[in-house]
Amino acid sequence: MILSNNMVEIATIRDDEKQDLFDAFKKLQTLVADVVNPDDFRKIKDMLMKAVQSGALQRNQFGFNPILFDLQTAIITAEEIGLNRASIVSILLHNCVSIGIKNIDSIREELGEDVAHIIRGIQKVNELYAKNPSIETENFRDLLLSFAEDMRVIFIIIATRVNLMRQIKDRGEIEERTRVATEAAYLYAPLAHKLGLYLIKRELEDLSLKYLEPDVFYMIKEKLAATRETRDLYIKNFIAPIEEKLNTAGLKFHIKGRTKSIHSIWQKMKKQKCKFEGIYDLFAIRVILDSELEKEKQDCWQVFSIVTDMYRPNPKRLRDWLSVPKSNGYESLHITVMGPEGKWVEIQIRTERMDEIAERGLAAHWRYKGVKDSGSKLEDWLKDIRVALENQTTSDEKLMDQFKVDLYSDEVFVFTPKGDLFKLPKGATVLDFAFQIHTNVGCQCTGGKVNGKNVHIGTALQSGDQVEILTSSKQQPKRDWLNIAVTTKAKTKIRQSLTEQEMKVSSFAKEMLERKFKNKKIEQDEAVMTRLQKKMGYKHVSEFYKAIADEILDVNTVIERYQELVEREANPSLFTTEQRSADGYVAGPREDKAQGNSDVLVLDNNLKGVEYTLAKCCSPIYGDDVFGFVTLNRGIKVHRTDCPNAQLLREQRGYRILRAEWAGKGGNQYPVTLHVVGHDDIGIVNNITSIINKEKNVMLRGISIQSFEDGLFSGTLTVMIDDQKQLTQLIKKITTVKGVKNVTR
Repeated sequence: MILSNNMVEIATIRDDEKQDLFDAFKKLQTLVADVVNPDDFRKIKDMLMKAVQSGALQRNQFGFNPILFDLQTAIITAEEIGLNRASIVSILLHNCVSIGIKNIDSIREELGEDVAHIIRGIQKVNELYAKNPSIETENFRDLLLSFAEDMRVIFIIIATRVNLMRQIKDRGEIEERTRVATEAAYLYAPLAHKLGLYLIKRELEDLSLKYLEPDVFYMIKEKLAATRETRDLYIKNFIAPIEEKLNTAGLKFHIKGRTKSIHSIWQKMKKQKCKFEGIYDLFAIRVILDSELEKEKQDCWQVFSIVTDMYRPNPKRLRDWLSVPKSNGYESLHITVMGPEGKWVEIQIRTERMDEIAERGLAAHWRYKGVKDSGSKLEDWLKDIRVALENQTTSDEKLMDQFKVDLYSDEVFVFTPKGDLFKLPKGATVLDFAFQIHTNVGCQCTGGKVNGKNVHIGTALQSGDQVEILTSSKQQPKRDWLNIAVTTKAKTKIRQSLTEQEMKVSSFAKEMLERKFKNKKIEQDEAVMTRLQKKMGYKHVSEFYKAIADEILDVNTVIERYQELVEREANPSLFTTEQRSADGYVAGPREDKAQGNSDVLVLDNNLKGVEYTLAKCCSPIYGDDVFGFVTLNRGIKVHRTDCPNAQLLREQRGYRILRAEWAGKGGNQYPVTLHVVGHDDIGIVNNITSIINKEKNVMLRGISIQSFEDGLFSGTLTVMIDDQKQLTQLIKKITTVKGVKNVTR
């Protein structure tokens, strides 16, 4: 289970395996007699016999009998991890489902939904392994967690790897042993550590070192064995006087001594660049007190005082997590003292409650020991798992059902055909994946193959999908791709490509127009051409040239209109019209908000006649750098690029952002609020309002001034103004008023 697909032999039961099978079956029955009833075992036995008789079961690349191997895995799962009925039954029967002896529906009917659910999870993980991804990546660990669907599947695959690691010493090819050992070190040991399976984590690390660096492993093992008697005697002599003093003080306690793992010692040797003899802390002493809650700290510091009176402490090695516990709740007092023979010894002082938190905490130890965190969601989830796992009651199975792996529900993990792994946000499409691989692949994407089936570029991806991108050198991004893409990267690249396409089109059309002018021997004046574009209704030069490229606008018509305009400007008397008198003209009311039917603002280069309003949060005016934002029910809002809300809008709703820029000569007036701070001198307000009143086309709409006891005043001025240029000039003039300290918009 959960090994390579490289099967090598039909799994007939050999004579030398019969006794092992019998012993393993009996041991498992005894272990789980309270949770797996005899009827379950009868059904299991019948299904396994049919599986053997079918001839469809196969040994793996190490030659293990699958039934015996699964029995051994089930024993580890029950004895060392503590999982119950559904997990045990699923381990034994998943192969029967894989080879067709039973299907998921019949398993559900005979043995329950729990068993069917876990078997489905095991099958998915096996399919995942068949794709052979790079297991060293953090992404793969996340995928394994999200793909398993149920925490019990994760425990089962860890137990499977422990079983495998214990038996492969003389099995299979060295390359296969190396691969399995490497996976154990990079994937399974960290997972076991995060799940609080500390003994299993330690065993996996030591076995990995044994297979990957056997010379190092046996060297350290032999040296530990050679020094064990001396080390045990040293620990005994070291703690004896401490026990005597603590008993005299009336404290309730017990003391534990622990030798570091071979893997841990090797890591220290590499880090400190020293030999085995240079590692002074081969073991640690833990003093665990039975204290009342209100006396915990007092008792711990009393032990600290007793120990440091007896042995000289190293002040640089004091770690006080009593006064200020770690962020994960870990509480303990660590001190390193000089013991007999000049040896440094680490002592950890804590209470039973603190020790329980440290052992159960997934929190304290794995972050404390430097294992990378995958986020607070993972930490909280793992805490719940550990609590549920250690709550050995009859309701364990129901309690475990609550802990479905939904940690990564907002992400999907997909593979390339070569097995490379990519992480994308949930809802990401084939098009997003194409741009994730490379910009050129995205720009030329015509579709994809998901798990071997042809799909559209807008197909949403699911975790575990294997995706192949189909491309064509003739393909180019289209504007509707912005509605398909989900990731910011894809949307940004699509917009960049569309802009480049527009520039190429404009350049081509401009060259074509210039050629026509040259052929007709007409000299082209850029200023006249710009005025012609405005007269013809094009707010932006790119729109004008795009119309020519798309043959909406005929080149000959442009030339005719150009010549007419040149002649009109050279001989205005030939084109006189009756002039309107200004007498009696009444100006209509001005609007505070620019409307979309004005010709002042161009949205996204090619949107015309679209209704928009100016956002009140930043009150943009003509000439400001702006962008458009598509709201759900209030049309398009135009914001300044330095609007306080701009960054949030881009990060959370970037796909609704439209490019916007001002065109023409304006024509509207806009309300602007100015904040003025200055010395509260006599006449300063009159001086400010006088400047505003003297400005052409500037109208003061409102003023509010507040004086302070320190001789300063703060005020707001609301003015109607034409554009950003006029506003800048007004601010400069107000700033020159004597006593004004600061003017801001």
